[in-house]
Amino acid sequence: MDKRARSRRIVIRYILLQIPALVVLILLLIVAKRWISLPVWFIWGLIALWIAKDAGLFFFTWRAYDPDYKAAGNLMIGQKGIAETRLAPTGHVHVGGELWQAEIEGGSLPVEKGESVRVYANRGLTLLVHSDRGENNAKS
Repeated sequence: MDKRARSRRIVIRYILLQIPALVVLILLLIVAKRWISLPVWFIWGLIALWIAKDAGLFFFTWRAYDPDYKAAGNLMIGQKGIAETRLAPTGHVHVGGELWQAEIEGGSLPVEKGESVRVYANRGLTLLVHSDRGENNAKS
């Protein structure tokens, strides 16, 4: 699929997912208009602001609507990190300046706090890591 068609698909997906919230806003404004006196300019202004908000946020959130975009976890595969807590089998690691939930392979020896680890996969927001001990010992 060419880049233009892919971009069009992302924009359409974003617009379609914004429509329900806009419909709810309009319905709430209609109900509010029956109970309190709202000027028409206020209603249209609020709807315009809502649409402008959605348009402005698109540039910050478009990756979430692109199924082909690599998630941050996938970009970290192969990265080194440091164990912040003991991993036996779960704990926390620092990778790329951020603290992540991590898990080591089943049957692997625990990784102690401060040891080097390498990311080999991710499961949701949990990084799957293994000890980098072998590489450190090979360099010594």
